[in-house]
Amino acid sequence: MTEKLETDVLIIGCGIAGATAALRLADQGLDVTVTTRSKDPKESNTYYAQGGIIFRGRDDSPELLAKDIHLAGDGHCNPEAVGILAGEGPKLLQDLLIEGVGVVFDRGEDGSLSLVREGSHSVPRIVHAAGATGKAIQLALLQALKGHANVNLLAEHTAVDLLTPSHHAMNRLAVYDRQSCVGAYLLNQAEGTVVPCLAKRTILATGGLGQIFLRTTNPVGARGDGFAMAHRAGARIINMEFVQFHPTTFYHPHAPNALISEAVRGEGARLVHADGEPFMQKYSPEWEDLAPRDLVSRSIHHEMLSRDVPHVFLDLRSNISADRIREHFPNILETGLSYGVDITQELVPVVPAAHYLCGGVWTNEWGQTTINHLYAVGEVACTGVHGANRLASTSLLEGLVWGNRAAEHAGGDLRSQTSHPPPDIPFWEDYGSETPDPALLSQDLSSIKHIMWNYVGLIRTTPRLRRAIRELRNLETELEGFYRITRITDELIGLRNAVRTAILLTLAAWENKRSMGCHHRE
Repeated sequence: MTEKLETDVLIIGCGIAGATAALRLADQGLDVTVTTRSKDPKESNTYYAQGGIIFRGRDDSPELLAKDIHLAGDGHCNPEAVGILAGEGPKLLQDLLIEGVGVVFDRGEDGSLSLVREGSHSVPRIVHAAGATGKAIQLALLQALKGHANVNLLAEHTAVDLLTPSHHAMNRLAVYDRQSCVGAYLLNQAEGTVVPCLAKRTILATGGLGQIFLRTTNPVGARGDGFAMAHRAGARIINMEFVQFHPTTFYHPHAPNALISEAVRGEGARLVHADGEPFMQKYSPEWEDLAPRDLVSRSIHHEMLSRDVPHVFLDLRSNISADRIREHFPNILETGLSYGVDITQELVPVVPAAHYLCGGVWTNEWGQTTINHLYAVGEVACTGVHGANRLASTSLLEGLVWGNRAAEHAGGDLRSQTSHPPPDIPFWEDYGSETPDPALLSQDLSSIKHIMWNYVGLIRTTPRLRRAIRELRNLETELEGFYRITRITDELIGLRNAVRTAILLTLAAWENKRSMGCHHRE
């Protein structure tokens, strides 16, 4: 039988939030275990973030940034969290990302950081790294993680469920104790075995849920694992209806929805139809193409429906020079060329896609959840910063700030504390004997994606949501029965989590009858 793992802190996920927490905790001399379901630890939402990260503009202030965040969030942001982000974020970017792990951001001829203005920002305050900001950050953080003696990085290890004594302890009287988390069950994908990993503190950093939608900018692992695990453990989940759809992803019938950064529109690109006619001035005379993302996405959706077209276009060539495109957006240029579109010379076909969840697992100002010893950071968490709609380029900064804050709080006097007694947590019992049928798993996931896209997408109605709830609940009932008789795999875990997360989102959308931010009810 596989031995139980023990660690000071277990971190599930290693994007900017999880990696930041891991580095900060490891620097305190604590034993940190970081687990990711991916074969390559760089696979995360952070790695694919082409947009930038907020720094500090020349005529900027924390108060001005906070004002922009509140405006984009439709008045639904948590003022305390917004103040923390605006006050702590820029300095932490300088100290940890630039000076600490050496992220190289774009600079002007005078050597100063190149600042860009993005949608709904009052001033240029966004820093970039050649159109692949997230990639530069992720690789720098991973290099630091891999070189740290106190970090144990486990790739291809999928978190199955959080370990909570009230659910799992051999001592059944634990059900009367305050809800707490003591680690997680981890699936070793290579061996097909599940091992308990006991930890004094556990940090969820599992990212988002884009893969429950038909069209998304998110990588394959963003299937809602963290939300589902936290909900099963009893954590409070809020604001799940606020799913931000990125307005501009590359459209091709046989291509994934590659994100085309908002920075492109910040540089002067316009949304147009095939004849070159722009249309955003009809929907947002003040902001036009730099309007908040929810408004831009719905505007594109309306134009597509009214003209019966599968996509609209993005015009870079009219206002941005070819040399500027090659210098600042090389990844987007490469993506277009791989599908026969030269973005320096041609209009780029684009369509909205699920991009970011503004809600998630409720946390306080230190990343603590409603479950003792369980923290959540990054997209899986809801600090309240984003409110009903996320301001561009706040997500990476939020992950950085709360990864750091959770580490500061969780570290504390952790070395003097004892772990939960290992004998009280049982080994995993796998009752499944059937081999999962890939065709069935694929079909069920496809059903979830289509239900969510058609019924719980950009525009929601009562009949659509009612049907989505019915169909998703029926599907979950079937899947839970299947889960209990089938040998556990990463794909099966993901499917189970995807349907639970889809239900959480749909129920939140059903309960909120008011259109606000990126939640639109008709």
